[in-house]
Amino acid sequence: MAVPKRRTSRSKRNMRRANHDKVTAPNLIACANCGEPSVAHRACPSCGHYKGREVKPKATGAKEG
Repeated sequence: MAVPKRRTSRSKRNMRRANHDKVTAPNLIACANCGEPSVAHRACPSCGHYKGREVKPKATGAKEG
């Protein structure tokens, strides 16, 4: 079993952990159909278009049923 030869200092430990919680924001692009910002390579949440065609119907305000 691997065991460290020397104790890791507080400084080295904290430097290693400094980048642990960093998360990059998603890259937003303008939808080609409606111009709303949307995540790349995903269907547009506002109009439902992806790569020039409608892949999911537009959400309506009232639920049926």
